[in-house]
Amino acid sequence: MSKADIGRRYRMYPELEVARRLEAWGHTARALWNMELYQRIYVYEQRGVTLNLAGQGGFLTEARKEMDWVSDLPAQAAQQVLRHLDAAYANFWNPDHPAGFPAWKTRGHRLSVSFPGQAVEVRKLNRHWAEVRLPKLGWVRFRLSRSLGGTIRNATVSRDGDGWHVSFGVHTGRKPSVPNGKPACGVDFGVSASAFVSTESTPRRMPPTLTKSERARLKFLEQKKARQLTYAKKHAGGKYSNRLRETIAQVAKLQTRQANRRQDFTHKLTTDLAKSHGMVGIEDLSVKNMTKSAKGSVEHPGNRVRQKAGLNRGILDNAPGERRRQLEYKCRMYGSTLIAVPPFHTSQTCAACGKVDPHSRQGCGRLFRCVHCGHEDDADHNASTEIEARARRTGGSVINSTRSTQTVRVPAQRGRRMREALPDTPWVAEGNLPASASAGRGIVNLARMVDSGT
Repeated sequence: MSKADIGRRYRMYPELEVARRLEAWGHTARALWNMELYQRIYVYEQRGVTLNLAGQGGFLTEARKEMDWVSDLPAQAAQQVLRHLDAAYANFWNPDHPAGFPAWKTRGHRLSVSFPGQAVEVRKLNRHWAEVRLPKLGWVRFRLSRSLGGTIRNATVSRDGDGWHVSFGVHTGRKPSVPNGKPACGVDFGVSASAFVSTESTPRRMPPTLTKSERARLKFLEQKKARQLTYAKKHAGGKYSNRLRETIAQVAKLQTRQANRRQDFTHKLTTDLAKSHGMVGIEDLSVKNMTKSAKGSVEHPGNRVRQKAGLNRGILDNAPGERRRQLEYKCRMYGSTLIAVPPFHTSQTCAACGKVDPHSRQGCGRLFRCVHCGHEDDADHNASTEIEARARRTGGSVINSTRSTQTVRVPAQRGRRMREALPDTPWVAEGNLPASASAGRGIVNLARMVDSGT
């Protein structure tokens, strides 16, 4: 069966009882993920046996027979949790994928429930509305903001601070477009200037994601949340009150609004770049290294820690990693080529004579003045021109590496790498239990523990 090659996301409007049940299913899916991850780690540490979907399917069936809260989740959704865990492990062992070891899911994770394509059905009501049929729930309305445009391969129902959404993985059968023959460009992503394109004379700036009044309200709500959390820890044993939950929901709604505006600008920017150019050159940035904290240690404290924290927020607010991800698939759609070049000294290299000199860029100003040839330009525009020149010199080969140093993972190192990836945990104990028996009891016993609240 052909896989999904594009995604579609719609706002969903479930009834109150349906929303409550979807919320319960989301917590059940999260608990199943943790139990299945626990079982895989336990069996591997005890017997060196690697479990996968086929090996855990029987244990999941046993848990569904004994636990009502597990059996309430549709079987298709429970199987999807196993498939996602298989994919997480595959990404971890893939040397070309930046994913780390599969992480535990806490209550703070986004609530979501996934279904395979054959478990759902969509019917159109009118021009603006449609319904999706979910197992055990029936038909649920969603806003048809755009057509599906293909065959549904999977569906995910999720909730954020703004409400419920349904996302479809759709197979359209669309082939990569032929080269569009349009001019090339280089793009310098920054903080003060969100993006400066080498073929343009003015930078593109992202509008403020929150208004002045919204920023003030978010600050007030964060302070209120901190006071209520302190009170809950001192006087309620850490139990959240209804007022605290309401404050958390208000904060989440504002942050979701901010994220939606940021995503809207990012989509418009990347779509225009891919459509209007035949080659797009960007820097091969390591965002993780760029946003490391400067606080240091107790013995060697860092300098200008608060300033570095503000810079980190500015970098992450412009989402350079998300822009690159979107450009990778949009360039294929619109007949363009994405080339990532080494970012070293792009801000100190003269685009006219090619000389590298830190004195050409005095301080953090916006002016670039070459001390060798006298070339003057906006610093970001000069960097974007240099990025374009480096992209042209690569000969059109696309560089998709997101790391400065490639790590090769070999199967013989699996045990060592898993121990390094996991913290010291008390449940990884010495023993010589049979893998099948310990795994079978492990998932059911853990399910009983979660069911009883221990």
